[in-house]
Amino acid sequence: MPQTKVLRQFESLSNAAERTGLSTRTLRRRIAAGQLIAYRNGCRIIRLDPEDVDRLMVKIPTAR
Repeated sequence: MPQTKVLRQFESLSNAAERTGLSTRTLRRRIAAGQLIAYRNGCRIIRLDPEDVDRLMVKIPTAR
């Protein structure tokens, strides 16, 4: 049975910011703090894995 190769999806800082409602500045701070993994292609292009960005969003438990 042939194995299918799964391609990873990446998004730009601006796309991640728009999708999550965070600013690009906040995402850059998370990258600098080591809380978010970023991938560089060349000297200027930065891409993020959407799953890594989504992990930043933590559900807040509500008191009952």
